[in-house]
Amino acid sequence: MTATIRTATPADDPALAALWRRCFDAPQIADLHALDPDRHRHTFVAQGADGEGIDAVVVYVPRLIRDADGTPQRVGGIGSVATRPEARGQGLVRRLLEAAEHTMTAEGCAWSLLFTGTPGVYRGSGWQEFAGTYTEGTLAPSPAAGEFRIRPATVRDTAEVAALHRAYNADRPLSSVRAAEDWAVRVPAWYGPLDRSLVAQDPVSGALAGWLVAGHEGEYLEVREFAGAPESLEGLFAAAGERGRAAGLSRARVRLPDGPGVRAALPVLLADTWRVTERVGMARPLHATEESVRATVTAPGAVHWYGDCF
Repeated sequence: MTATIRTATPADDPALAALWRRCFDAPQIADLHALDPDRHRHTFVAQGADGEGIDAVVVYVPRLIRDADGTPQRVGGIGSVATRPEARGQGLVRRLLEAAEHTMTAEGCAWSLLFTGTPGVYRGSGWQEFAGTYTEGTLAPSPAAGEFRIRPATVRDTAEVAALHRAYNADRPLSSVRAAEDWAVRVPAWYGPLDRSLVAQDPVSGALAGWLVAGHEGEYLEVREFAGAPESLEGLFAAAGERGRAAGLSRARVRLPDGPGVRAALPVLLADTWRVTERVGMARPLHATEESVRATVTAPGAVHWYGDCF
């Protein structure tokens, strides 16, 4: 007997939560799954051959993601992929991806996007890798304070931070259009409470000019997202570097688009720099052409922020 491929039902929720707990150290997955009101018909499960239990799961997360021209398109994010260790090697994920592909196509998704450290699982199902880059280096000594007041963000800043994000990414390829529920659930799930991020405040008007997300990842300070005026970056980088040094870190990774404003401010944070290429993103055309998808994921300044993970 083989496993049965079907969409999930509310009765599967406890089994799905248990499978995700077993396979991932990511307790936020269930909360993220709950964001989609159509989550059960977007969740594809392999039911064990004995008719009991869930052997594997693939979730399709509909998102609005900007294309190479900055136009939002419906994209099928693939995430929360898990298989019971005892059921691996049976091609269950491939079958689940096929089911997800049919639904994404029927629901008008232009293409599909996923991020993985195991690309071989997805290549045979039509997803192709694309390269991304980040900057790495040694933390620089503490610089002098800049013109902006730098402080931890607070919940009261949420609306202004969301506006900064919306303006900064208005035409940015590969960036997601965030809804209110993303700011309430998805962004905190991946970045932690808002006060872990930093804001740059104009000393005269008091308006926010910049927002930076930086945290610890092993032995590195990881700069994960920025939005706002490029001139606010020096102060934000200086404060992030101070936090990193206080935590005993000496190295940093900066996952921001490699534009002139970022390059000009980097010496405040890093004493030396080099670009690193990684291939963790994968895309699959559905209604869009392969050329248009490739143009989006390779466009200058294209970025899919970590806070938009599926």
